[in-house]
Amino acid sequence: MIPPYQLLKSQMSRLGLALMLPVALLGTVSLPNQLPTATAQSSGGNRPLTIRSDVQEYDAKSQVITARGNVQMLYPARQLQATAAQAQYFSKERRIDFSGNVYILQQGNNSIRAEKVTYLIDEGRFIALPQSNRQVESVYMVDDTNNGQTAKPAPKTPALKRSN
Repeated sequence: MIPPYQLLKSQMSRLGLALMLPVALLGTVSLPNQLPTATAQSSGGNRPLTIRSDVQEYDAKSQVITARGNVQMLYPARQLQATAAQAQYFSKERRIDFSGNVYILQQGNNSIRAEKVTYLIDEGRFIALPQSNRQVESVYMVDDTNNGQTAKPAPKTPALKRSN
């Protein structure tokens, strides 16, 4: 049986995610039979973030990119891949809002599934919200090796007395 995290990784690889957009929009390209692609780069280090989707809009005044339909994002500098129904990249705030069946895979193994996810780029922080009456699901790969040391039980502590 294939471990679930390897199955998820292979499924994400098959999606051919390619979305990169950190600060200044370089351009939007439509190729025949391919999704529109936007690529942006940050001024400090030129780290590309690529977004592919069925439709994309760029508002030069607010510097917001909106991608709709089969959104796929790839941000290699943060080892981040994502899929969603819609994504908005707010370059001034350095924030990406995903909505609609959001799936984010980070560092090849850790993942988040939610209805809405906000990614704060500078903080490296995700805020995930579920559909109503549902829950957010996150999977984190935890290294349980203790560098060759055996685990020791936690010391017993006396019960605390409550004061009235």
